[in-house]
Amino acid sequence: ANAIVELLLSKVVTLGNVQVIIDGFAAMGFPNCGGAIDGTHIPILGPDHQGSQYINRKGYFSMMLQALVDHKGRFTNINVGWPGKVHDARVFRNSGLFRWLQEGIYFPDQKITVGDVEMPIVILGDPAY
Repeated sequence: ANAIVELLLSKVVTLGNVQVIIDGFAAMGFPNCGGAIDGTHIPILGPDHQGSQYINRKGYFSMMLQALVDHKGRFTNINVGWPGKVHDARVFRNSGLFRWLQEGIYFPDQKITVGDVEMPIVILGDPAY
């Protein structure tokens, strides 16, 4: 697992060309969009320690995977490892992606004007995000 994280992850899960992503989402009707985000449950065997934390709302043991994808559904950022009981919003708030977005270092400072409002690069997500 360490070899995958250290050698492969940064080559496969990468932001890539932000303008290509923005143009791709714009072609689908979502202007100035840098990605789409959601969480999913990865089923696991119940751990011996703190097993109840890994039982999700559907009643099975899982680990959370949060993923940001580009306009073609390719991973551009992932966060994995939180127990299945944890809500998407908590995973997001504690992710590196959230910190980078707050600090303004994940996407370039590129705004468009919609009506009379300046809109920065946005991410599509459900209400948890």
